[in-house]
Amino acid sequence: MTLLTSLWKHNLSNLEGQEREPFLERVLSLPYIMEHIKRILSYTRRALDDYHMIEAGDKIAIGVSAGKDSLTLLCAMAELRRFYPVPFELIAITIDMGFETKMDFEPIRRLCQTLNVPYHIIPTEISHLIFDVRKEKSPCSLCAKMRRGALHRAAKDLGCNVVALGHHFDDVVETFMLNLFFEGRLGCFSPVTYLSRMEIKLIRPMIYLPEKDVKYFTSKAELPTIKSPCPADGNTQREKMKQLLATLDRQHNGLRYRIFGALQRGNIDGFYEVSGMQGIKAYQEETNPTQD
Repeated sequence: MTLLTSLWKHNLSNLEGQEREPFLERVLSLPYIMEHIKRILSYTRRALDDYHMIEAGDKIAIGVSAGKDSLTLLCAMAELRRFYPVPFELIAITIDMGFETKMDFEPIRRLCQTLNVPYHIIPTEISHLIFDVRKEKSPCSLCAKMRRGALHRAAKDLGCNVVALGHHFDDVVETFMLNLFFEGRLGCFSPVTYLSRMEIKLIRPMIYLPEKDVKYFTSKAELPTIKSPCPADGNTQREKMKQLLATLDRQHNGLRYRIFGALQRGNIDGFYEVSGMQGIKAYQEETNPTQD
């Protein structure tokens, strides 16, 4: 069963009676969605290949926050599992932050069931510790560290040796610029990181995938994203950097790709230039074709 068929069946199963016919008519009239799914898979696979992210027999935990990025990664990896030349297992893990406003993860559970991916929800009190006990005014860094720790421990306990995270192309550029602006250093997260203490490898298969493609796929596939109840959601330095880069990119077309290229050429934090027509070079050529 293809990814598109699985998602359509998933969405169809959530509709009743008279809602089904309009849904079927709509999705069947959009054959170009297949091309976009191929695009998601293409750039995910290129990153896996370019950075040798997977080895035969790996058991990979997808960190699923229920946002667009992690759900897109979940769908891509579930589909690649069918035909990728290196065999691997897949599970999905959600770290429940313990917010007072409870998040309903049932739609995510149903999606994972449709994709044949075992799903695990790990309850925590991270929200209580950060907002009630410590009363953090800038909670994002500590929160991310605690969530990562909980995810790594859960993955290890569930027998995984690899954790896959949903950072995309724009996340790479934004992180690089945040480090430059606020820490005065050239740095970013790495495509592949080995955590020797946990004996777990972190991979980021979507580093070539622009956020606009993630948004498009999430919308057209009608993925069951769940808005975070975090009080700091959307009010972060990262969001401000995203807006700044969008403004600068309109004034200097292609700026984000040049920043990404600088990361590669500078061999910063595990990024490196890829020969031939692999990786982000292929994307640039597709989006900016040479004029005759």
